[in-house]
Amino acid sequence: MASLLSKVQTLIKANLHAMVDSALKANSMAVFDQYVREAEDNLESLEDAVATVGGELKTLRRKKADLDQKSAELDRNIDIFLREGKEDLALAAQGKLNSINRLNQNYDEMLARQETEFQSLKDARLKLEAKLTTVKQEREELQALLDLARSKELTAKTIKSLDDLMESDDSDISQVAEGIRARLDKASARSEMLAGSLDAQMDQVLEKSTLEAQLAERKARLGL
Repeated sequence: MASLLSKVQTLIKANLHAMVDSALKANSMAVFDQYVREAEDNLESLEDAVATVGGELKTLRRKKADLDQKSAELDRNIDIFLREGKEDLALAAQGKLNSINRLNQNYDEMLARQETEFQSLKDARLKLEAKLTTVKQEREELQALLDLARSKELTAKTIKSLDDLMESDDSDISQVAEGIRARLDKASARSEMLAGSLDAQMDQVLEKSTLEAQLAERKARLGL
């Protein structure tokens, strides 16, 4: 369980800015796709662990309740035996009560550990789900940026070819190339406007993610 939580904590703390930079430099979504695969696999394992620990916790609580009931019953019986002058029965019952109380103390300690682990697993699952949602949103934005970059690379190659045509001695070919070049310039300007919008959206999402992480830390500190 500790190993799983360690993996999940690593995924939760993954630097989104670094992931974006790596993807842009490599002109590839592989770093995002790898993160999504790992996060989804670990999220599935976390959900199974939450169910398992939650089931064990219910079992411990039920056993603890049974022991509490037996302890209360023995305590009442001891009083009855003493009132009736049955010292031997009271003595035997007291010994049994002491044994149950020691066992009950062990159950209290196990319950405390189990409840802490259960809460840690649930918190980790929620945080990983939130991080996975953010990364998937970023992936869509980044894919659009990469598609735009590839389109601009193709445009640049086309413009170079047009420049070569415009420098030719054939005036008709030069005029056609000039018209195409003008349309490409207009399309390129629109692409730059779109890129600016996408960059702004990406910054907003990243800033929101940072703010949410800060609020989550503050809530944890306040015990909320």
